[in-house]
Amino acid sequence: MNTPPPRTVSRSVWFWLLLTLSLAAAAVGGWLISGQVSTMTATLLDGTATGVEVYVGQSLIVVGASVLGAGVLGILIAVALLAAQALVPAPVPPVVETRPTAEEPETVDEAVVGEPVVDGEAAVVEEPSVADTADGDDDQNGSSGSTATATKINVR
Repeated sequence: MNTPPPRTVSRSVWFWLLLTLSLAAAAVGGWLISGQVSTMTATLLDGTATGVEVYVGQSLIVVGASVLGAGVLGILIAVALLAAQALVPAPVPPVVETRPTAEEPETVDEAVVGEPVVDGEAAVVEEPSVADTADGDDDQNGSSGSTATATKINVR
């Protein structure tokens, strides 16, 4: 059973859409406010201000402030989502237990491993001693690096 990796907030398309649109809204709101305040200031100081520039300018500043506030709020929500993800522990992957199949024995007796079975009983196999191998291998002539060669004193 393959489980997908846990999704992070920063890998979500919706997170990046929220962050991008919030930054764009903050930029547009700031541009509206800046443009209207500079126009109102210039016309009021020159004495050439009309009612449209003064009264409509104030309304556009309020609209710009609302758009700027929405953008800042979106940025704060994106930061809060990242902080909340850092506080939540990562999910632990499920532990999958493997069960032995019919071919595999469940337990293996260490005494039986490696011993041949004769008529249902383990046969006793004797290991040759070092003395037996040293005396019986005269044809190796010390070139094979075997136990017999390593134990011989006279090498031809």
